Amino acid sequence: MKYRSAFEIIGPVMIGPSSSHTAGAARIGRMARTLFGKAPTKAVISLYGSFAKTYKGHGTDVAIVGGILDFDTFDERIPSSLKLAEEAGITIEFTIETAVTDHPNTVRIKLYDAINELELVGISIGGGTIEIIELNSFQLKLSGEYPAILVVHQDQYGVISSVTNILANYQLNIGHMEVSRKEKGNMAMMVIEVDQKFDSKVIKEIGKLPNIIQTIRMVD
Repeated sequence: MKYRSAFEIIGPVMIGPSSSHTAGAARIGRMARTLFGKAPTKAVISLYGSFAKTYKGHGTDVAIVGGILDFDTFDERIPSSLKLAEEAGITIEFTIETAVTDHPNTVRIKLYDAINELELVGISIGGGTIEIIELNSFQLKLSGEYPAILVVHQDQYGVISSVTNILANYQLNIGHMEVSRKEKGNMAMMVIEVDQKFDSKVIKEIGKLPNIIQTIRMVD
């Protein structure tokens, strides 16, 4: 495995014993919270592989829940996150899965409230580095390392170029981009990581385009 920087080996500033099992887990949980857009009323957390075997000893359980509560990796409240979630009225359920996955540190998180639902699959690949590999059954690759835009849209010609033209107008350079669709001509998702932070007006402008269903802005 290739690392982009020494910080991926050393790991982030964090609460907990393991960069992959604790810091990475917290980042996946927090990514789920960011994509959901608010605190859920219920979270179902399914653990696979190494996560399933060592989740209590390495604090993976409290880390994921801490992330769902929007705590960063170094937040001293993480060890108390299960209690804090209960006090906030959030129901937490853990399931231990035996299915074999492509990566040993895999978690599936489902977040709910009275109206909305989100399902996300993330992997912790070392040094606190993560990847989101599935979102609401769309296959994708989202690292959380760079400012990103997620665009859910109808799979129609011209939509991608319309979005990228707006980014060009704001002089935003695309570092990574991919498009996933469930079925030709149906619904699709763009994942765009850019090199610079951007204003919410970019998202508003994209949202006004034809055939755009939803836009999500992810900026640290």
